[in-house]
Amino acid sequence: MSLFKKIFSSQKKESLDKGLEKTKTSFFSKLGKAVAGKSKVDDDVLDNLEEVLVSSDVGVDTTLKIIARIEARVTKDKYMGTDELNEILREEIAGLLSETHTGDATEIHIPKGKKPYVIMVVGVNGAGKTTTIGKLAFQLKKQGYKVVLGAADTFRAAAIDQLQVWADRVGVPIVKQQMGSDPASVAFDTLSSAVTQDADVVIIDTAGRLHNKVNLMNELTKVKRVMQKVVEGTPHEVLLVLDGSTGQNAFEQAKQFTKATEVTALAVTKLDGTAKGGVVIGISDQFQIPVKYIGVGEDLEDLQVFNKYEFVDSFFTIKG
Repeated sequence: MSLFKKIFSSQKKESLDKGLEKTKTSFFSKLGKAVAGKSKVDDDVLDNLEEVLVSSDVGVDTTLKIIARIEARVTKDKYMGTDELNEILREEIAGLLSETHTGDATEIHIPKGKKPYVIMVVGVNGAGKTTTIGKLAFQLKKQGYKVVLGAADTFRAAAIDQLQVWADRVGVPIVKQQMGSDPASVAFDTLSSAVTQDADVVIIDTAGRLHNKVNLMNELTKVKRVMQKVVEGTPHEVLLVLDGSTGQNAFEQAKQFTKATEVTALAVTKLDGTAKGGVVIGISDQFQIPVKYIGVGEDLEDLQVFNKYEFVDSFFTIKG
């Protein structure tokens, strides 16, 4: 019985398959060259496979873990043909992801009785932060939650305007101030408004500057402290948005933001426009923070809840 379950709707699965198409084409082209002329998984194949995984943005540390797992299986089974490599890779990568992701899907869970539930969204400018907020607001509203957005990225007028566009599109209220306003003040007003409106969920946008880590840390700490004056224990979730198309640079962004604040969840965007989808595997493994969402297209439904089995299944399914 296969480990891989079909729990997505056919439309979402089709969207996921399409979103990973560039990654798969690139990966299997490299994998084909790695095993060309070989019938058995030997040291040469493993060396070539290591190179394939690293060049597919899986990351060095995660690649070494995967290779070690396959080496252990080769030793145990005594013989492993290269024709089995695809399935073995599929199983080992799913196993690796299982160590970070418990259960199947890991969407943000809004607990009953905790209102408003506050999600603070962080990430560099251009990573798809505003789009992710808009799509997440759409999906939460569709589930019946009353959502309020807070435009606390006050350093760019475009960020406030973009969030307003999404608020209008989705049909949810937004709290904003002028460009250059204190982000903590916007966050305070947003939570105060959400409490008054008896909202279920608040999503706070924040500035995405990484040029000075100390300033970023201080700013995010201040935003948190001010929000806690309105709703104790906030934010309940800190969602870091990473641009999957930047490959290894996404690792660096994750490093910087996890140092600056306590990140509890990840969203990896723009996977449909890149061959660097392997970065999801490496980031999930290296940071031990659950990837909760992946962006695989432009549509509102294309911010998908990350499901390790469906992701690996799509990654390794070749349409003949």
